[in-house]
Amino acid sequence: MSLKLVISNLWKGYGDKTVLKDLSYVFDEKKVYVVMGPNGSGKTTFLKICALLETPDKGEVHYYNSTNKILPKDINLLRKITYVFPEVGIFNTSVFDNVAYGLKIRGFNKKEINSKVEEVLDFVGLSHKKKQNALTLSSGEAKRMGLARAMVIKPEFLFLDEPTAFVDAENVKLIERLLIQIKEQKTTTIVIATHDSPFAFTVGDEILKLENGKVFEVS
Repeated sequence: MSLKLVISNLWKGYGDKTVLKDLSYVFDEKKVYVVMGPNGSGKTTFLKICALLETPDKGEVHYYNSTNKILPKDINLLRKITYVFPEVGIFNTSVFDNVAYGLKIRGFNKKEINSKVEEVLDFVGLSHKKKQNALTLSSGEAKRMGLARAMVIKPEFLFLDEPTAFVDAENVKLIERLLIQIKEQKTTTIVIATHDSPFAFTVGDEILKLENGKVFEVS
């Protein structure tokens, strides 16, 4: 199934501040969309609404399948969508078990879990850390582990909120390389919110600016 996300006439506010104003956009290709904008512009709110983690005050958020049918917002759809927060939530257990979590709750057997986790840890360069307690990882390693945990379940939509925040230059380059490899596979639509302009223009296919509650295409 190939998912398309259509955002229509979105409004969202907190108290007396409106952050999204009649915003509409369509994510319909397997590529990297990067949302940029100043602090408080609503980037995180926009991503969370897209990922079905928050509801808008007004407007529509619909995922469509390859036959252009609107999909119900049920567990089947939610399992095709993954959101990675700026600070990766880490369980007090090994790196391997952190990455395996999503597979376990989906009912994969032990052999499948071992194979998939080993593959994705190799992909993000953390195979040598698999038995280490995840709480001891550096911030950059934790970001890569979060990406591994997201990718191991093979989402069709991956939302990344500030993936290079609190990360050293070496890990930024590693994350850039990983995202470029993921988009070359053309199996996942990636939507990123970031302040990091060089990172955005390195990995992004579409650069979007969120300003005054609306999204504008930069390139």
